[in-house]
Amino acid sequence: MPYTIVNDGIPASLTGSPGDAARGRALVLARTTTCILCHSGPFPETRFQGDLAPDLAGAGNRWTVSQLRLRLVDASRFNPETIMPSYYRADGLVRVGRNFAGKPILSAAEVEDIVAFLATLRD
Repeated sequence: MPYTIVNDGIPASLTGSPGDAARGRALVLARTTTCILCHSGPFPETRFQGDLAPDLAGAGNRWTVSQLRLRLVDASRFNPETIMPSYYRADGLVRVGRNFAGKPILSAAEVEDIVAFLATLRD
């Protein structure tokens, strides 16, 4: 799905509808591809949380839904040297695993689910 960046975010949902926060939480805690590998957060039941990236606690206070969406789609817009993968952008990338070359790591629906969950993380 195409997306439009406005200032420091992507204001429109990639799917045309809001994501599901419960599915987003499950995706955030999935060790295979997403957040918990590098981030920690308010997940007391989850052992061995990452410490390479900012804590996700309060993410919904720090960033708008639009900003969260862009961070997932293409974190390099905020920091060109970031180690965070572009979970949805697939073009123009150079350090990409063979299984993900030319395709996004997450679907548009998965991005929206994670955004919906992260927006609930408030201090």
